[in-house]
Amino acid sequence: MKKKTVLVTGGAGFIGGHLVERLLQNYHVVVFDNLSTGKRTNLPNHPDLEFILGDISREIDVLTIFENYQFSYVFHLAAVASVAASIEDPLLTHQTNMDGTIYILNAAKKQASTLQKFVFASSAAVYGSEPTLPKRETSAIAPITPYGIDKYAAESYVLAYSHLFGLKASAARFFNVYGPRQNPQSPYSGVLSILTNCMGDEGANFQLYGDGSQVRDFVYVEDVVTGLILIAKSEESQSEVFNIASGERHSLIEVIEIYELIADKKLSLTHHEERAGDIHQSYADITKIKNLGYHASNTLKMGLSKYHEYNRKNKKLGR
Repeated sequence: MKKKTVLVTGGAGFIGGHLVERLLQNYHVVVFDNLSTGKRTNLPNHPDLEFILGDISREIDVLTIFENYQFSYVFHLAAVASVAASIEDPLLTHQTNMDGTIYILNAAKKQASTLQKFVFASSAAVYGSEPTLPKRETSAIAPITPYGIDKYAAESYVLAYSHLFGLKASAARFFNVYGPRQNPQSPYSGVLSILTNCMGDEGANFQLYGDGSQVRDFVYVEDVVTGLILIAKSEESQSEVFNIASGERHSLIEVIEIYELIADKKLSLTHHEERAGDIHQSYADITKIKNLGYHASNTLKMGLSKYHEYNRKNKKLGR
């Protein structure tokens, strides 16, 4: 039997690459990426993988893909994923994160009768600084950055297209994702990739902003992939939004202590004033996605152990 074809926009990125690896077990996968932050090395050599260089902010690029392929699933991960970049250049970010999403939705709705699910990668940034915890899908939405605003607007468009045009679609709000191949040098990177890099470098200092009491819900990338595929395959996920997180919450100081035990190393810290605008606490209620059958397989200690081991092996190989 001919394999079903899946599109992953941003598939050469950190999360996208892991998603593509899992999908290749069962599908023919088309990756669409402009390689602005993604890397071809994040993708395996595989006979069922096709890579297309293009940009979601160019409508013609998007239309061409949907003219050439019939997709069973679309995972839309491509984005300018940096809050800082969105503040520095909100218009450029908007053209990718908002306009690009509309281009893909317009193209996808023409395949609505055969497309089994369109899954949009949103962000916990949509919740902003609204203080109620834990963050539920029904919590108040109060984004405080252009990135968060665009993510919420884009997921609203996704659900609107679902209601208006019969496009089977869902959205997933990622919390703090970490794991192998996350680039610690990138301004898009999360705190755990920077911390992992420091743990692997002798004499490296970790820049700690504030007292380390900031609380986050850190979710291992393998669990994010599990959540995305579950949402894609579930009929109950239609026209719904889901948090994808671990359901655990840890302060940054706790994370450092756990990592020091894993690496058997005392981390050198450089202390700074807390950064203006940083959200002090953010963690998720994952009851809704659990009702689809989701559970995070990796505790923070398990995920950090895997990540540290991956990083250690790659440094030995000079990668």
